[in-house]
Amino acid sequence: MTQRNRAELEREVAELLIEKLNITHITAEEVDIEFPLFSKENAMELDSIDGIEIVVALQLSYGIRINDEIPKQEILYSVKTIVDFLIKENATEKLV
Repeated sequence: MTQRNRAELEREVAELLIEKLNITHITAEEVDIEFPLFSKENAMELDSIDGIEIVVALQLSYGIRINDEIPKQEILYSVKTIVDFLIKENATEKLV
């Protein structure tokens, strides 16, 4: 995967999160891909219910399975770690 494609995937994931979580107060361009998603200082203001919605959105959008054996806290730490997981799982082509 080229650097340009990775950047596109990072933006795509940020857009997916904003869309699926109905976030209206920030844009994908404002999302810091390395900032912890569930930090109190995160502009997206996510909680544990949002984590479940993120897992479902990723599974539906990229055809991956995130089961109980996979450490969700590590995958959902940031947009960057989500993209790392998608690349590792070869799920870089969006299905829907």
